[in-house]
Amino acid sequence: FREQTPLVIACHAIISAYGFWLPNDPRGSWSDFVGAWELYKFGPATKTSERRSLAHDPHNVELRRRAKEALKYPPARFDDVHRRAIGEGIARACAEADYVVHGCCIGYDHAHLIIARHERDIEVIIGHIKAHATRKLTEASVHPLARYIGKRGTMPTPWSQGCWKVFIDNAEQLKHAVAYVERHPEKERLARQEWAFVAPVR
Repeated sequence: FREQTPLVIACHAIISAYGFWLPNDPRGSWSDFVGAWELYKFGPATKTSERRSLAHDPHNVELRRRAKEALKYPPARFDDVHRRAIGEGIARACAEADYVVHGCCIGYDHAHLIIARHERDIEVIIGHIKAHATRKLTEASVHPLARYIGKRGTMPTPWSQGCWKVFIDNAEQLKHAVAYVERHPEKERLARQEWAFVAPVR
């Protein structure tokens, strides 16, 4: 991660499905702007510098619900078939660019990744991973928004823009982050996940 200090050893990144976390979510977001008028009617971007989870913070639930209903497409949701394709896409990106992933879990509407320090910026890495995951969803004919194909034959992205990220600068923090990601599927009532591309921390 070129923009980070030499002390940084990894990054905990969360990538979310389209419609999962809006740029003007009343709890805060990682977005600088709202790109669609349909959403901007519900307020400007709510970018925050918070690094803790905001999922359970009190907020205007009704406002968030109405904003989601105004989306151009329905929120993307992932089942086991989608998760397999996304995992294959992540594996392809890792093989192509030598990313080392120490933890991964893919839920119904977002995924957690613990990525070891790399020469590329984390935003570039996440963009690369999303691109390959989308290609695998398309190749497997399981793209969750496939029925909304455009006039030019293109499909909307199943991902929201950007990512939430926290940089990790010591072995203890890395250990806790990996453990969190390994346990996370249980929060969504999913089985623990094992991915061949995940490398144990040494």
